[in-house]
Amino acid sequence: MSRPRVVIVGAGFAGYQTARTLSRITRGKAEITLLNPTDYFLYLPLLPQVAAGVLEPRRVTVSLAGTLPRVRLVLGEADGIDLEGHSVHYTDPEGDGGTLAYDRLVLAVGSVNKLLPVPGVAEHAHGFRGMPEALYLRDHVTRQVELAAASDDPKSCASRCTFVVVGAGYTGTEVAAQGQMFTDALVRKQPLRQGIRPRWLLLDIAPRVLPELDERLSRTADRVLRGRGVEVRTGTSVEEATPTGVRLSDGEFIDTQTLVWCVGVRPDPLVEGLGRPLERGRLLVDPYLQVPGHPEVFACGDAAAVPDLEKPGQYTPMTAQHAWRHGKVAGRNVAASLGFGDRRVYRHRDMGFTVDLGGVKAAANPLGVHLSGPLAGAVTRGYHLAAMPGNRIRVAADWLLDAVLPRQAVQLGLVRSWSVPLDTASPELARVAGPPPGNHPAPVTRGAPVATQGPDTHAVPDPGRPGATAPRKSAVLDPGRPGSPGDDQPGHADPTKTGRGGPGADGSGPAGSGPGGPATPGAEEPASGRSAASGPGGSTAYKPMASGSGGSGSSGQAASGSDGDASAAPEASGPGGPASGQPEASGPDKPAPAAPEASGPGNPRPARPARPRTEGES
Repeated sequence: MSRPRVVIVGAGFAGYQTARTLSRITRGKAEITLLNPTDYFLYLPLLPQVAAGVLEPRRVTVSLAGTLPRVRLVLGEADGIDLEGHSVHYTDPEGDGGTLAYDRLVLAVGSVNKLLPVPGVAEHAHGFRGMPEALYLRDHVTRQVELAAASDDPKSCASRCTFVVVGAGYTGTEVAAQGQMFTDALVRKQPLRQGIRPRWLLLDIAPRVLPELDERLSRTADRVLRGRGVEVRTGTSVEEATPTGVRLSDGEFIDTQTLVWCVGVRPDPLVEGLGRPLERGRLLVDPYLQVPGHPEVFACGDAAAVPDLEKPGQYTPMTAQHAWRHGKVAGRNVAASLGFGDRRVYRHRDMGFTVDLGGVKAAANPLGVHLSGPLAGAVTRGYHLAAMPGNRIRVAADWLLDAVLPRQAVQLGLVRSWSVPLDTASPELARVAGPPPGNHPAPVTRGAPVATQGPDTHAVPDPGRPGATAPRKSAVLDPGRPGSPGDDQPGHADPTKTGRGGPGADGSGPAGSGPGGPATPGAEEPASGRSAASGPGGSTAYKPMASGSGGSGSSGQAASGSDGDASAAPEASGPGGPASGQPEASGPDKPAPAAPEASGPGNPRPARPARPRTEGES
């Protein structure tokens, strides 16, 4: 007798926990397949410490194969789901397609960047949702300080040492707190011109930092940030971003080379193509996390609108606390549907919050007890060690080394500005330069704002199969479309002399955490924004699952709250959304490839002839 087939899409907090729970209950009596674009689970709450040089990158990545026994990992991005045919179509990292049949399906695709129609933001800001963005930010900040130290121009020096973070939720607060300490450490080794010091600004349209949390925690965080030298500006947003700085809503223009965008997330648009009822872009499910009309399909995490039984008429927020707990319930209920145990409804109870403010400082209220200072810092780090599904000893060792040794301030240069655009739906994988080799199609870009996303990059209903979505065509470079200029984009001038490369903070960066789990910021309400052109030479990013519930981009398991709504800038500053940037150069030897046709019932995917690999092929 064949084993039932369970396919889980996304290995973020919801998907990872679903796979782990289901594997433990079924013990090999079900065939569990986990579809994810990366082979690791990313513990996002500690990502700001990677950007600040406290932790090494692999410390916050947990091997899926090494920690999920009896689970088969398939690398790829889901780009079409046939509910009636019980199958999931995907594209692997090398551009080949495949299909997974299922008896039970768990959708944990998470969320994608939330972009607002603020002119210039899509071109000049970066996100903070994945490892490439954290590595880019670390290099970029280091480079700006080094260039400033060598500059003879006071204005250029001040501009390079000014860093603007938009969004004072968990992500923005932690990025600003860690970033200020990092740049202070850098200038101790490379002093700047007399009278100049690193300047960090934290902006939010809300009246206070951490608006989702108790006011006492907010006051603690505000006091620590201001005492460290961070300029906290509440009731302020960005009206325009330019290559040389940002214009604020109060009319002030800030000269800067760095814009970090931390204003929230929205549900992954893959669920829009399913043809099922949605709630603000999230797939409606019942309290058992099942999709009405399709009892074999479960959904959890940021992409699912789960009824909040503690607050009738409302849905659970898009946080990693809920994503993590959704995963446990989803795993149990999928097992129950296969005859293993009993199913249960989803209920929750918040157990507190913690926000890491760098060094020994933190703000926390575990079980309602308000803490600050070193005690809160110890509780926060202790919680993270307990919550991580792996790498605990390595993380603790890095913390110890950081306490007794100076940080290593070097640029690795592995991630370039153009490879981590703000409006990518694939923050966990850096955009690849150049056209795809051979006959492989350009990788799929999913999750761009619907208002600007062309029909060739979005999952659409398949009229030939009720309830199915046809795989989307691959996105390719449009030579006439504005690109995303950056400080080291191919085809642009020397990054030290022209252009700018904002580092990143995306809508759902690492969050504060608490005994209930680390928090994932994220706004529930979808917002329109601008979709950027593909990378140089027509390349695009492969789409990993985003944010708290989806792929490796989810932040920790934690507290309720949302970065997105509180820190969102005012709606459209211009009639057309963000202003266009410079046209993106593809280079003389890298013409934009033609868009391959989408596969589907009326257009089967063409066979790819075998060929030898060429150097540099991924």
